Amino acid sequence: MISNEPTIPLGKVDCQSLTDKVLSLDELVWAADPRRQTDYDVHAQTQSIILLFCDGWPDVKVTRASGWELLGAEAEPVMGQVLRKHYVAGGKILRAMVTRLGPGRRIARHKDSHPSFSVAHRIHIPLVTNPGVEFIVGPELVPPRAHYAFELNNLMMHQVTNNGDTTRIHFIFDYVPPAATA
Repeated sequence: MISNEPTIPLGKVDCQSLTDKVLSLDELVWAADPRRQTDYDVHAQTQSIILLFCDGWPDVKVTRASGWELLGAEAEPVMGQVLRKHYVAGGKILRAMVTRLGPGRRIARHKDSHPSFSVAHRIHIPLVTNPGVEFIVGPELVPPRAHYAFELNNLMMHQVTNNGDTTRIHFIFDYVPPAATA
């Protein structure tokens, strides 16, 4: 995250086709790639569908995961829409995933530590949410608004609790601008 703000609002995103596709997926898809849940204790109560993931730093290798085949056609235009409107072209998407947090579940207070996060923009697009979701970044309470994107400063302490009766689903991707990838 390049800004010192907890979040930066990016506005409404046309992502209904991605939302519909995610909601149509078989339940087994959510358990197919548990690496985020096993590698990062704070994400143990979440489920993820990973589309893109990176290894290494600063020599980054981005690979397509199983989620790309399922959601790439719907996710790519959503990422392009946000990037064209808010960011300099020519960079690299390091990670892309859909994450799910069920009712009564939480992501403990933490900050992300991978070196890429000091130069990457972490973009969240809530696909499905509810008024009971409490998402705190630094001192800021992020309003739960479906299809409204924001950039998250994941170098600040942040946490999520789903106090609602329905699932919270976010599409998340990390974009590194060209100057940081050179």
